[in-house]
Amino acid sequence: MERHQDKTPLDSSLQTNLERILHDTGHSPDIVIRSLTIGKANKTAVAVLYTEGLVNRGQLASFVIEPISSGYQETEIEKTPQSSVLSKMKESLVKMGDIHDCCDFEQLYPALLSGRAIVLLDGFEKGVSIGINEWKDRGITENIGETVVRGPREAFTETLQTNVMQIRRKIVDPSLWIENRKIGRISQTTISIMYVNGLVDEGVLKELKKRLDQIDIDAILESGYIEEYIQDAWYSPFPTVYSTERPDVIAAGILEGRVAIFVDGTPFVLMVPSLFIEFYQAASDYYQRADISTIMRFLRLISFFIALLGPSFFIAMTTFHQEMIPGAILVGLVAQREGVPFPAFIEALLMEITFEILREAGIRMPRAVGNAVSVVGTLVIGTAAVEAGFVSAAMVIVVSITAISSFVVPADSMSISIRMLRFIFMMLAASFGLFGIMTGLILLLLHLCHLTSFGVPYFAPFGPFIWQDQKDALFRLPRWWVRTRPHLLSKQNQERTKKVQKETS
Repeated sequence: MERHQDKTPLDSSLQTNLERILHDTGHSPDIVIRSLTIGKANKTAVAVLYTEGLVNRGQLASFVIEPISSGYQETEIEKTPQSSVLSKMKESLVKMGDIHDCCDFEQLYPALLSGRAIVLLDGFEKGVSIGINEWKDRGITENIGETVVRGPREAFTETLQTNVMQIRRKIVDPSLWIENRKIGRISQTTISIMYVNGLVDEGVLKELKKRLDQIDIDAILESGYIEEYIQDAWYSPFPTVYSTERPDVIAAGILEGRVAIFVDGTPFVLMVPSLFIEFYQAASDYYQRADISTIMRFLRLISFFIALLGPSFFIAMTTFHQEMIPGAILVGLVAQREGVPFPAFIEALLMEITFEILREAGIRMPRAVGNAVSVVGTLVIGTAAVEAGFVSAAMVIVVSITAISSFVVPADSMSISIRMLRFIFMMLAASFGLFGIMTGLILLLLHLCHLTSFGVPYFAPFGPFIWQDQKDALFRLPRWWVRTRPHLLSKQNQERTKKVQKETS
């Protein structure tokens, strides 16, 4: 649907303007028009327009309707020249700080439909837009998707102003800059980009603005719309834009020189540039001791390899490399597979697809029964499949460990990527054995080294190898050792903290 900007100026006739607004909005019942008059001898018609449900009705009555209807009467208006009535009203009548002029319908419609009150006077080709927006929101609640044992529990909401406020509360500095823009020809969705001036890479900021300005779509309903337009490599299974519901994660990223992208109407905030290793770093890593955080990171990386290569290694070993399996284990595997009619690849494929169906069903079903169905369904189907002779017990164990390992990844977008790649490695293992797995790993590593996120190498600080940034990559060293920000993210202000000499006893 093509939609052109309506820069038609307002008419001096109030009735003409109201008829145009009612026609363009289809006489929608939520568009309310209050007709008033000011003055007694020289009466002037006034119309107050607002969208029901998007305005603060208390402020509307106290600061707009009441003053117009009773506070600005004969004693004032009779002494005011007709040409200055609107200016006088703006100065002394409406006691609000957020007041703007509306000179054409391009300015009027977005203001009216976003919750602002519009005051139009007969005889004037200009109106007044008053900020009294208010709507019901979910409020700040506990984060459910990215839970932590220790750390803040608050999450972003669907309201842009609330989300921005949460970051402002954490970073109290005038160098935290915010820029707004409207994207979506019909939805006119507000997009805010937030960064710390002096820390952000100007090249990254310029490239982000360029990509946002190139978006031409009728509506933006969620941050996923924006992510799909600004990501570097659409063909890659790996996410090059980080998304999260946690304000502390966004605040920490901004302080490292990244740029956050807020989209009105969604609790998921985007952050660029993003690196591969960051998807395996949880927020709680920075709220615990360095040694505990390091162990947890290595545990996640081990889970990454299990989730990616578990079924494929089992397929390769049982199909091509039986001589590498200890004799006692091999005898048990052969006995289990004696009545199974399918090869190992088909067996693993059936189990993986079944588990993915159960996982998706558990997400879509009502929460009260979703978890029970996914867990009980997996146990019942797995046991029944083994007893029926369709799959071996060893394959059920391998698929179960693989599925559990995929849940260890903190970022859901990276977990989905691993689930996709797992099937590719299973096919390579079924075709070429361990040689196919190693070839796939080499190609995967080359692909990761080739990717970029807004000009920053995606596989940094490993490819290219940056020695200084290893302090907060695989390892998480104590804070007094991590003195600098990531070198490829913040090139202007590298120092994060002053050098501290730690005394040991």
